[in-house]
Amino acid sequence: MTTLKEIIPISNELMKNYGLCDSCLGRLFSKQLNLSSNKLLGKKLKAHVKKSTKKCFICKNLLDNLSMYLKLMLDASSKYNYSSIVIGALIKPSIIDRDDYIKSKYKLRGIDSVKTDITKELGKQFIKKTKKIIDFLNPDLTFTINFKDESCQIRSKSIVLYGRYTKSERGLPQKQKSCANCYGKGCKSCNLHGISEYDSVEGKISEFLFTTFGGTTTKFTWVGGEDQSSLVLGSGRPFFVKLQNPFKRNISLPKKIISDKVAIHNLKIISDPPKTPIKFNSLIELKISTEHEIIPENLKKLKNMLSNSVVVYEKSGKRSEKTVSILKYKKISKNLFNLIIKAEGGLPVKRFVDGDDVTPGITQMMSDGCTCVAFDFLEINLNDNN
Repeated sequence: MTTLKEIIPISNELMKNYGLCDSCLGRLFSKQLNLSSNKLLGKKLKAHVKKSTKKCFICKNLLDNLSMYLKLMLDASSKYNYSSIVIGALIKPSIIDRDDYIKSKYKLRGIDSVKTDITKELGKQFIKKTKKIIDFLNPDLTFTINFKDESCQIRSKSIVLYGRYTKSERGLPQKQKSCANCYGKGCKSCNLHGISEYDSVEGKISEFLFTTFGGTTTKFTWVGGEDQSSLVLGSGRPFFVKLQNPFKRNISLPKKIISDKVAIHNLKIISDPPKTPIKFNSLIELKISTEHEIIPENLKKLKNMLSNSVVVYEKSGKRSEKTVSILKYKKISKNLFNLIIKAEGGLPVKRFVDGDDVTPGITQMMSDGCTCVAFDFLEINLNDNN
């Protein structure tokens, strides 16, 4: 192992030619001596040098003047709820070039860069002030300090939530239109949310999240979908949502949240969004009209679907098979009947009725032109393996 006596001659020669601050001088040798404090080592080494240093050749005394950047970090993070951080930096290329030059000239290898030392020192000062921790893998807050223009950017780790929603009135679409100005990316005109209106299920849920947690954009993973005119009843439709850049992350949420025509149930923060497609079954009530008077024998034919898969053909050429496990019907008038089915998730309801690339469809089974007047979701169940 290298000793301090072996280091001193190299350190003295270096200091005679290039004045360095305590931190930069200590950094060049601390790993060889297995020491943690660059600054303390630098002071020890300077005790053997008569020459005084006014300005560090490498960092131009940046490492001795980090208080302004620490204040930028403290101010930027004051509105966030967090427990861990990581710091990145953008520094002038000339600083890196001078650091590389010294290491190359004196053949110093395996040394932390000046950039690493700057972020380490800032991190030490920040956690001393805030009592937070450094987490390189999964921090709550990521700081990027720009030493070129003396600014601080901050990014908050996304949170993922899971819940269900019910829709008690017709006329509300499931998905929200993107902001016309930025097409969903987030801009000043939509307050960085990517949506400028809140007139959908997605909008109502997003509005609650922005109000409660802060944050910029939301990204939903839907478990199926419904028409604007459909109701969602029972325990509701499951959904997952990722909220970008939240200010708060540890909030106790009520079991039920009412937002106009939408109720959000059992909303909770989870660790990760689903990584594979979600399998589910839906209990659906359909109101179906026919071109001709309903023949009871044709209604009975619908039961045949319970023993056969329904094949769905897409325009892309893909095909999928869906099962119907429950089927009940009731004639309402000569040209109208109710149908309740329990179907595998992903069955396109209207196409299933009118027979558009779905076989067997209701029109085909009834031997009559059928139209879906309305359909509502009575219950949606996730499969056990989700």
